Amino acid sequence: MVAKIGDGEPLLTRFVERRASGETVSLNPYATISRSDMICTRILWLTGLEPNLNQGGQRDSKHRCIYLHGTVDEKRIGRPSSIGCIRMRNQDVKELFDVLRVDSLVHIF
Repeated sequence: MVAKIGDGEPLLTRFVERRASGETVSLNPYATISRSDMICTRILWLTGLEPNLNQGGQRDSKHRCIYLHGTVDEKRIGRPSSIGCIRMRNQDVKELFDVLRVDSLVHIF
C-alpha cells in the first residue's frame, strides 16, 4: 500500500480525486449499483509487486488508482460491481485504515 487518505474524516465522506469533497453521503438503501461509483470514508491506495503484471506497464495498480475504499453500495458487498477497486463496508475500511501502515503488505485473495 502506498498511501492512506482520509484520516479523521467522518464515515461516508465522499472523495473526489483523492480529496475529501466536504460532503457526507447516504448509503444506497437498495441492493442495486448506485448511479455513481462513489469513493467514501477512507482510501487505501494499492500498488502492485509483480513487475510487468501489476507493477509497471498498462496494468500498473498504482497508476490505475486501485484502492480499498468505502462505498454507498454496502448491500452489494461480495458481488461484482467494480472496475478494479475493492469496496468495503465503511466501518470495516475505517478499522483497517486505523491498523495498517503505509508500506503494509496487503494480500488480496
